[in-house]
Amino acid sequence: MEARRSWASDLPFERRPTPYNSDETTYPMRWARASVAYARTAVLLDAVLAAGVTFAVLSWSTGVTLATAAWAVVGAVAFVSFVAGAKGYQRSALGDGPREFQSVLRGTLHLAGALMVLGFLLKAPVPRSLVVVGVPVLAVLSWWVRHVHRRRLHRQRSQGQAMMRTVVVGDSASALRVTRNLGGATHHGYQIEGMCLPEAEPGGDVGGVPVLGAIADVVQVVADRAAEVVIVTGSSLSGDALRRLSWALGRAGAHLVVAPDIVEVASPRLTVRPTAGLSLLQVEIEAPRERLLAKSVMDRTISVLALLVAAPVILGAAAAVVLTSKGGAFYRQTRVGVDGRTFTMWKLRTMVADADRVRETLLDASDRDGLMFKMHADPRITPVGRFLRRFSIDELPQLLNIIKGDMSLVGPRPPLLEEVQAYPDAVRRRLRVRPGLTGLWQVSGRADLAWEESVRLDLRYVDNWSVTMDLMILWKTGRAVLSGSGAY
Repeated sequence: MEARRSWASDLPFERRPTPYNSDETTYPMRWARASVAYARTAVLLDAVLAAGVTFAVLSWSTGVTLATAAWAVVGAVAFVSFVAGAKGYQRSALGDGPREFQSVLRGTLHLAGALMVLGFLLKAPVPRSLVVVGVPVLAVLSWWVRHVHRRRLHRQRSQGQAMMRTVVVGDSASALRVTRNLGGATHHGYQIEGMCLPEAEPGGDVGGVPVLGAIADVVQVVADRAAEVVIVTGSSLSGDALRRLSWALGRAGAHLVVAPDIVEVASPRLTVRPTAGLSLLQVEIEAPRERLLAKSVMDRTISVLALLVAAPVILGAAAAVVLTSKGGAFYRQTRVGVDGRTFTMWKLRTMVADADRVRETLLDASDRDGLMFKMHADPRITPVGRFLRRFSIDELPQLLNIIKGDMSLVGPRPPLLEEVQAYPDAVRRRLRVRPGLTGLWQVSGRADLAWEESVRLDLRYVDNWSVTMDLMILWKTGRAVLSGSGAY
């Protein structure tokens, strides 16, 4: 048997070509080209959008002139520059996670600030319509275009394209957990080639995942598989050994990613603090007050504006409810809010008048597992109510609950008192934040999700919420509502 070449040695390392067929050998280049193309397309789209919005706003207010065209060019250059300054075109931030959208938001805010400085402080002839109309429109359009652009990339990844070949290193339990999580979420772009385990021989498998070798073989496996990413998990590698591996992978042309054993915790709760030669990972326990204030201001501002717009829809739906079935237009129910406090939640009535009494006779017919009661063909729902539920129109009166402070725009759905009384201890953490009009599991399948999965998504939101996450969930809520999937 050929002796193993350990990455811990000081021998020079040369990357060898993968022994697979020609299609496979070009795979890493396909990923590199795809990521560069994605970044270039993002720059082009932002420039075209900024130029188009600037030209349209100024043409509407001042007419088409040479100055209008010049402002359009300036707007394109300025917007792309501000987004680039917010790291919106870094390949590591594109196609996955919220950083891409956060960069666009920061770029538009910086652009608005720069226009106001030019106009109000330096007395430059900056049209106010650019700040009042142009920047908000540009932010919305840029978010939408980025979303469409990202969806195209995710479709490619679901077909096995534009992926990063990945080797997972660690003990079998930790490596298998990471492998299964990443394998079930191809949109993140990791194609798992296999695992390297302590003192393992290649040729076997763990849970259906190939074992490519021992930890000492990692760099050679990277060369043989033309891998681009190595993910280290568990406690098999740490300290100087992990440091030496990073050096060896640098020579091999692969990236090192460390997956800590803390689960369902993500930015902005995690902060790396370099201290005394150590990289300390600090986990935020409670959300800072300024973030809570920002969420509260956003909730009430958007809810007031949405209620003004939705008032005719609510009144029309209320009239339809009263005219087509016995009972009042609105339905009030006691729900459990933040920290276990109860409140009265408002909805448009979608069921027959004695629905609560009939519910006890239908509990055994629930289509949901766990504590939540749902039925695809609930006999209590009226024809008008079914339409209102499909497009979530019945939930619009809860905008009043948000304005009062009982609820939030985004959060776990408010549970019934009897559901809370049956909660296990871990599930009670759902009550640490205000319940929401929409939430993470609502945009991930709504009532079609299993109880355990909906709880997992709710807890993920409670642990990791941010204003940016709320904006992204609100963005996805529109698509979920229009599609009507999982609504019954």
